Amino acid sequence: MSGWNYTNSYEWMERVTSQEPLIVTCCCNGGVQGKEAHPGIPESPEEIADSVYEAYKEGASVVHVHGRNPKRLGETTMDPEVLHQINGYIRERCPDIIINNTTGGGPTSTMDDRIRCLEAMPEMASLNMGPDMSRFVIKERDQSYGHSHPAQEYDICVPFTYGFIEQLAEKMLEKGIIPEMEMYHSGQFWVAQDLITKGLIKKPYLFQFVMGYQTSTYPTPENLIHLARELPDGAHFAVAGIGKYQWAMTTFAILLGGHVRVGLEDNIYLKRGQKLKSNGEAVAKIVRIATELNRDIATPAQARAMLGVSAIPSSY
Repeated sequence: MSGWNYTNSYEWMERVTSQEPLIVTCCCNGGVQGKEAHPGIPESPEEIADSVYEAYKEGASVVHVHGRNPKRLGETTMDPEVLHQINGYIRERCPDIIINNTTGGGPTSTMDDRIRCLEAMPEMASLNMGPDMSRFVIKERDQSYGHSHPAQEYDICVPFTYGFIEQLAEKMLEKGIIPEMEMYHSGQFWVAQDLITKGLIKKPYLFQFVMGYQTSTYPTPENLIHLARELPDGAHFAVAGIGKYQWAMTTFAILLGGHVRVGLEDNIYLKRGQKLKSNGEAVAKIVRIATELNRDIATPAQARAMLGVSAIPSSY
C-alpha cells in the first residue's frame, strides 16, 4: 500500500480502518546525551542489545542505533568495528529486527566517520537531507556512570552538502543498505528529488520527518500534513517528535497513515513529570495508542516487505 496519497480526503476516508500496519522504530540511544541525561540510555554493546530486546518484545520492528566509544562511554563513536559488534549482539537477541545505523553520528564525528561507518553493513542507515545546525549543553557526567566529563556546550553545524549526501547515497546503494531519509523541513525535498533523479535512491522511499528539533520544522499537525503532501510517489513516511512533542506528533502520524519512531534518543518522558523507565516502555506506549486507534503493528517481516529490506535478516 505504499505510495498512496496521505492527504487526499477521499483516499484517507476509504483507508482509515484499513491502513497498512504501523512500523515502530526504536531510537534506543543517541550520539549526544548518555546516562548523564537518563540512566536508562544504553551505552555498552551489551546494554544496547538488552535494551533493544525489550523494545523488540514490545513491538519494535526497526532499531536505530548510535555507537558509544568503549573507552569513553560518554562520547559517540562511528567506528565500524564497534557498530559491527553492537549489530551482532542485537541480532543474537532479536533474530529478525531491522538494524538501522546512524550516519548522523554525534558532535565529535567527522565527515569521514560518517562514510566509514557504513562498513558495519547495517540493513538500513539514516541519511540527513541537509545541514544539521544546533546549540545545546551536555550535562556534567559524574563518576557514578564512569567516564566522567564536565558539562559541555556545543554550537555546531554539520555540513551535509548536496555532494556529500550523494556520496553517502552512492555508498548505500553499492552496499545494498536502505536509506532512511532524515527530513528536517520541506526545503529538503529538493535534495531528495535530486537523489531520485540521479537514481541514487530506489522505491519504496522512506522519509523520516524530524519535528521539534532545532532548525527543523515546528511540530504541528499543519506542518506534518504539509510535509506529507510533498512526498514523491512510492514513499512511506515516519515521524520523530522530539522531547515533549513525541507523543502528540507520533499519534498524529498514526492517524494520518504514517509510521513512528520513539525511544530515549528523542524523549525521556512517559508523560508530564514522569520519566520513561526504558525504551521498551516507550514502544509499549505507542503500540497501545496505535491499537486503540485500530492500527495493527507491523511484524519485522511485514516491515521488511514494506520498506524493501531483504526478507533474510543480515548476520554479523
